[in-house]
Amino acid sequence: MVLDLVVIGMAVTLGPLHNSAFILLLSARRGIRLGLVFLLSWLANLIAVIACVMLLTGGQPPARHSAPSTAAIVAKLAIGVALVLYGVHRRRRPPRPHGPPRWSARIDNASLATAAGLAWLLQPWALVGAGAATAVDADLSTSTDWLALTGYCLLATLSLIAMEIYALRAPGAADARLNALRSWLEQHQEKLIVTLSLLAGLWLTARSIYELAS
Repeated sequence: MVLDLVVIGMAVTLGPLHNSAFILLLSARRGIRLGLVFLLSWLANLIAVIACVMLLTGGQPPARHSAPSTAAIVAKLAIGVALVLYGVHRRRRPPRPHGPPRWSARIDNASLATAAGLAWLLQPWALVGAGAATAVDADLSTSTDWLALTGYCLLATLSLIAMEIYALRAPGAADARLNALRSWLEQHQEKLIVTLSLLAGLWLTARSIYELAS
């Protein structure tokens, strides 16, 4: 479970879409505050999903090869296959120019509610679903699994935390460097989405097949 959560958390945190949007928010007039709201909303979404899973399982992993355990593995397999197919589809389609989203022109007037809503909208829900299916195996009676789930939520938020701290401690340098990073993310957005989709999808697919067969 721990290794799967690390892979999923890394795929989530490296996603180009939410990172580009977050940098745009940081460049706004109330950037630090908007960025903090986005970050907290993002983290709250991850925690809420994990909390729902824990409520359903009672904090105890289902018996191996039981119906709930098999259903969770099949869900991960379906998500993995879907990510692979999505990555292949994005790789084969003609390249499209990417630029700032339409709402970026109104970024200075963005409200805190808008920042919170963007975090929910831009969450990679397929990967979040894979994380939820993986968390089914968590045993809350052990400190190791508590740490694993906490680490997963923080890892999936790591890029946002790092940028928020950087913008807070060195606003001048952060503005220039983060906007340069945003330009790079926009130029390589398609490749990043394809790569992350394929890598995460292949991992989930292979792991799920192994768990079903073993």
